[in-house]
Amino acid sequence: MTRVGFIGLGQMGGHMCRNLVTAGFDVSAFDIDAEALARAREAGARAAGSVADCAGGADVLITSLPGPPQVEQVLTGAGGAIAALAPGALMIEMSTSSQEVGRRALEAARARGVELIDAPVAGQTIRAESGTLAIYAGGEAGALARALPVLEAIGDPQQIFHVGSHGSGYAVKLLLNLTWFVHAVATAEALAVGVKAGVNIDKLHTALVHSPANSNFLEHDVRMVLDRGDFDEGFAMKLVTKDLGLAVDLARDVGVPVELAALVEQIHLRARSRYGDHAGEMSAMRLYEELAEVELRWHTSS
Repeated sequence: MTRVGFIGLGQMGGHMCRNLVTAGFDVSAFDIDAEALARAREAGARAAGSVADCAGGADVLITSLPGPPQVEQVLTGAGGAIAALAPGALMIEMSTSSQEVGRRALEAARARGVELIDAPVAGQTIRAESGTLAIYAGGEAGALARALPVLEAIGDPQQIFHVGSHGSGYAVKLLLNLTWFVHAVATAEALAVGVKAGVNIDKLHTALVHSPANSNFLEHDVRMVLDRGDFDEGFAMKLVTKDLGLAVDLARDVGVPVELAALVEQIHLRARSRYGDHAGEMSAMRLYEELAEVELRWHTSS
């Protein structure tokens, strides 16, 4: 039986770890949050005492961490995971992180004789819970083939994409998030202006969905706000602004000017400042409601 170590049991990782147990893998788990670790143990994973303890003896080690500083500390810091893995083990790094940190982790993995792929995910907590995440993998094709049985317990087999060499998974995930948050701001602006101008929001939304301006966000994702004022606290603004900052940094690293991305980052930083670190990821829409003095809900205007 494949022995899997799982480090990082947050909003996404906790569900991912449980799905691996359900799929029949022999799973050890670790998190600095004792309550998260207790939930993993209740789901059937063995509770490890440290990062190194979790990695030691694992055939496959998965990490799902908040961002680049945590990824670097867990993988290559003192008592880190890569040094504890046996040569020949496979490391699957599933955080939303940076290519720079990924390069340093790759160097450490190669020196240890460990294979590594970056494989961040998309799909929000509802798809983490159901085991149907989309996964964007960067690395060698052979390593991805080896990882597939594990990844298919976490994600939708039809949405596990090999997007290129090492670091490509990180880049695709950052650009996916950037595009989604651009759509969030564009949708918030259009709906707020329309409602303020006296257009019935039901009719405005229908017209936009059936126009060349439609998007998945406009057609589907925004409905949680329009239906019930849910700004999705499953993904906190402190993580939203972290991801947008990483996307802007990526553009800077490759020398591409991204004025729109920078503006969208600033709008979300303003929303985070206004509503707090733990406010929901759609808080930019709440900001536009406040600025326009309207509430974006069905039947808010006649």
